[in-house]
Amino acid sequence: MASGCGGWRDVLIKLAHSRYAAAVLVGGIVLGASVMAVQLGYVPPLSAQLLGLRLPGRRKKRPIRVYMDGCFDMMHYGHCNALRQARALGDELVVGVVSDTEITANKGPPVTPVKERLIMVGAVKWVDEVIPDAPYAITEEFMNKLFNEYNIDYIIHGDDPCLLPDGTDAYALAKKAGRYKQIKRTEGVSSTDIVGRMLLCVRERSSGDHHTPSSLQRQFSHGHSPRFDDGGSTQGTRVSHFLPTSRRIVQFSNGRSPGPDARIIYIDGAFDLFHAGHVEILRLAKALGDFLLVGIHTDQTVRSVRSIRGAHRPIMNLHERSLSVLACRYVDEVIIGAPWEVSKDMITTFNISLVVHGTIAENMDYLKEKSNPYAIPIMMKMFREIGSPLDITTSTIIKRIVANHEAYQKRNDRKEEIERRYYENKTFISED
Repeated sequence: MASGCGGWRDVLIKLAHSRYAAAVLVGGIVLGASVMAVQLGYVPPLSAQLLGLRLPGRRKKRPIRVYMDGCFDMMHYGHCNALRQARALGDELVVGVVSDTEITANKGPPVTPVKERLIMVGAVKWVDEVIPDAPYAITEEFMNKLFNEYNIDYIIHGDDPCLLPDGTDAYALAKKAGRYKQIKRTEGVSSTDIVGRMLLCVRERSSGDHHTPSSLQRQFSHGHSPRFDDGGSTQGTRVSHFLPTSRRIVQFSNGRSPGPDARIIYIDGAFDLFHAGHVEILRLAKALGDFLLVGIHTDQTVRSVRSIRGAHRPIMNLHERSLSVLACRYVDEVIIGAPWEVSKDMITTFNISLVVHGTIAENMDYLKEKSNPYAIPIMMKMFREIGSPLDITTSTIIKRIVANHEAYQKRNDRKEEIERRYYENKTFISED
């Protein structure tokens, strides 16, 4: 019996030894395979960490860099949407801003000088890098510079025409190289249409000017009769062809909320014809806190309370103005249709820490008015006036147009002819 027990004991010992050997063998195979996989770069970082191994020669994937250029004159939400679409085609967006000289030679004089256009483009939240004084045409030399020095993978442009004075495609070389991608143009807005709206605001001309505001408006708006948002009267903002949707607002929104202890800064205004002056005051406002909340006044408020601006203000409607402000990297959230007066309830609801206002605006008489819109924050000692870095208003832009209307008319005629040839028999489909 004892010998029988001893026999079974020997069998069990041998079995245990064989299982141990098998485990060692399997473990050795797994370890060997893991080491080999690591060397080949196939093992995830976590697996390598568990094995106590380093990943020799493992490199982080290079981001896809895309390039888009443009004049970005009188920059509007259509430009911003183009940049948003371009950024979605890569990981980093590099934007070339065409010089004043190049624009004048190829299209006519720009309304906005390059210094202001660089501020505007650099402030768009989807832009990672800006190249100043970019050429109007993508030459072979510049294209190689983009590929080799800026590590650009693709050159992006909209599906609208970009033709040189000789009628050739400005992006022909990029297309031939197979490094070109196209995005959809944002329908319902163009710089030409915005110029037409601005000229509606002009009431008077010098005695030597034979052009009337209405004739200039027709010239810049392709001869179409103006339409308005108040039943076709001669008052109010001209109707935009752009149809705002909740999706577009979400696309432009940051989608984030302020933290519980965030210092929230509030600034409001019309922000009509969003320009470099707006960008700079928003930059300074954001620097005063953690979260910048911007109130956009309604069209009716701009017309009634700020009637000093003119009967046809605002030039851009509420939704257009809201999108332009939302595209700015300094802005965290907007109130679409903000009230004229900043109430205590509003301050409490949005947990506002400080209300600010710039020193340059269309109407600076608010402090003299009986119903000061900032009376409550002033009383609560939470109002501050901050110096505006640039002396630019919406009226500044309009005056530039009026002062140079003949040059802009020639520019518009040239662009109209190019677009007529390009868009003949062409139908757009909605972008998304």
